[in-house]
Amino acid sequence: MSKVEEMMSCIYKDPKAPIEDRIKDLVPRMTLQEKIGQMTQIELCVATPSDIRDLSIGSMVSGAGKEPLEKAMPSDWADTIDRFQQAALDSRLGIPLIYGIDAVHGNNRFYGATIFPHNIGLGATRDADLAQRIGAAVALEVRASGIHFNFAPCVAVCRDPRWGRCYESFSEDTNIVREMTSIITGLQGQPPVGHPKGYPFVAGRDKVIACAKHFVGDGGTENGINEGDTILSYDDLERIHMAPYLDCLNQGVSTVMASYSSWNGCKLHAQHFLLTEILKHKLGFKGILISDWKALDRLSEPRGSNYRHCVYTAINAGIDMVMVPHRYKQFIEDLTSLVESGEIPMSRIDDAVERILRVKFVAGLFEYPFSDRSLLDTVGCKLHRELAREAVRKSLVLLKNGKNPGKPLLPLDKNAKRVLIAGTHADDLGYQCGGWTRYWQGSSGRITIGTTILDAFREAMGEKTELIYEKYPSPDTFDWQNFSFAIVAVGEEPYAETAGDNSELIIPSNGSELISTVADRIPTLAILISGRPLVLEPWLLEKVDALVAAWLPGTEGRGITDVIFGDYEFEGRLPMTWFRTSKQLPVTTGDTSCDPLFPPGFGLTCKKEKTVG
Repeated sequence: MSKVEEMMSCIYKDPKAPIEDRIKDLVPRMTLQEKIGQMTQIELCVATPSDIRDLSIGSMVSGAGKEPLEKAMPSDWADTIDRFQQAALDSRLGIPLIYGIDAVHGNNRFYGATIFPHNIGLGATRDADLAQRIGAAVALEVRASGIHFNFAPCVAVCRDPRWGRCYESFSEDTNIVREMTSIITGLQGQPPVGHPKGYPFVAGRDKVIACAKHFVGDGGTENGINEGDTILSYDDLERIHMAPYLDCLNQGVSTVMASYSSWNGCKLHAQHFLLTEILKHKLGFKGILISDWKALDRLSEPRGSNYRHCVYTAINAGIDMVMVPHRYKQFIEDLTSLVESGEIPMSRIDDAVERILRVKFVAGLFEYPFSDRSLLDTVGCKLHRELAREAVRKSLVLLKNGKNPGKPLLPLDKNAKRVLIAGTHADDLGYQCGGWTRYWQGSSGRITIGTTILDAFREAMGEKTELIYEKYPSPDTFDWQNFSFAIVAVGEEPYAETAGDNSELIIPSNGSELISTVADRIPTLAILISGRPLVLEPWLLEKVDALVAAWLPGTEGRGITDVIFGDYEFEGRLPMTWFRTSKQLPVTTGDTSCDPLFPPGFGLTCKKEKTVG
């Protein structure tokens, strides 16, 4: 029998063989170098096809901090990824790559993709079916670009809005986060009845490998400090922060990402008890436990020093795949040395490799390793944009409507004579989308295809309406114009992770003063674009006629005008406690010791009969 015939007769090559049999057939065939290669995830900017082939690299990633090719098409990414995939298939055993990306509110790295509201907005909808449908849409747009692996969803329970990742959390309420894990079924597909809990599941080529993150307690750090320390008893950690992972495992989530943060002073990436004894053994997780970006470097001070010890600590704690992502040759060298010296047992390596192969087999990558070009038309398609528009509508929370109960401002009149639109966020698509949009920290301006709040008003208002837009209205504007009403859109500039940590939480760029200036002269609707509750001073609330929390709505600004003009009713309810001052923080669901400005679950309606437009 020739070498080619021998390889073709291998059980692991047989798509009809049981997955566990394929794993048992393949692992013994692998050298130590091939096994360690599979545990290595490297960044596109340092990858070469020859290293992918010769080192049997298991995974690649496009890092969030790296600028994407300006307006690169998904087909260009598919070409690039397929080229590296071919290199992987040319390796001795032909094990395919999995390619990962942070598509946390749409395929957000890509110009023209549909950008959905960030998780905090989805949490305001409390609509598990909507989350599932969004997951399915995101999966299509991700797979269209040749990518198999999505580092989403974040199932953190955010207990403090000072945290820079607050908007990545669905809610401060564990039960709401648990409901919204339905997005995993959208991303991966619906497991069949009787599917074993904790065993990974991916339904087909139009689905992605999902990732529940960040295990565990990332939303509970002291003072909301990103990558900080969550100081809790195990019982409270389990009840508040671990509970959503049970739902993720029940849906067959394929991967779990460990958190940068610590639990009672111990880094999660070094936590054998939580990663191995609890997640893998007690909860029965059989998929890949992946590190976060450069997380091993954070296990020593200064970061990146004593790297061999960092590798020793994380792999023995239970990490299966390491998002290295750059110095992969050092990682491979150190891990090889640790295994050869007996400091890391071969059983730990085999466990990791079995999990990695299990997910690759489940995802069908051995049978269908390349991109599916038939999906390209789904990127930014009308159907997905309409879904995002629906999500925006349902996420809006009405906090005030009228200075007295008998005189509501909303819904607004589409045929008003003259309207002023103002504010830093009225015509800025990047601000509207927030962080993790095209770039890690986000950006400002027309960074992708979409509809700003101003665009949406121009489209929705009557032909005879005179619409005047000034980001900062001049005194002359007020002196010479007779406005029916004004819209002022203000809020946070984009940020991600530690850059978003904020102890004050005031509206930036003198947003409160701008609202006040306009509201002193014109009946005013203020729209707050933010990734969390912000300080609303009593004097500001008194001045403004109506106030809407729009969160970070994404590309489909029409969802805002759909509701403001009364075509749809307000449905959103606060996913977090809206505090009065930052000195009250942290305040969360069930905390009876504080007097919040608005409690969780608060949300007004116009109480107007719904007319579907």
